[in-house]
Amino acid sequence: MPTYEYRCKKCDHEFEVFQSIKDAPKKTCPKCKGRVERLIGAGAGLLFKGSGFYITDYRSESYKSAAKSESSASKVEKPASGDAKSAAGSHKSKSGGSEAKK
Repeated sequence: MPTYEYRCKKCDHEFEVFQSIKDAPKKTCPKCKGRVERLIGAGAGLLFKGSGFYITDYRSESYKSAAKSESSASKVEKPASGDAKSAAGSHKSKSGGSEAKK
């Protein structure tokens, strides 16, 4: 149930009331029986505790093991960083030589 804040217009007494959303707003102050106005409250804070807030937290064990095997397989298939550099370097020198001849 939500908490509603009220303030008395006569004595400035502020109080909170736990009410259903369907309940009618309070009209009288519990202290002086004067008229009250409902205040705009900040509401309750939302707390996230524990795990379970990311989509990956709900993955099944079979999915996790398949993803792990795929990632280890992709590491094996990638060329070594030295091979990629030498291939790129030889490509640049060939194109650089053809541009110089023109």
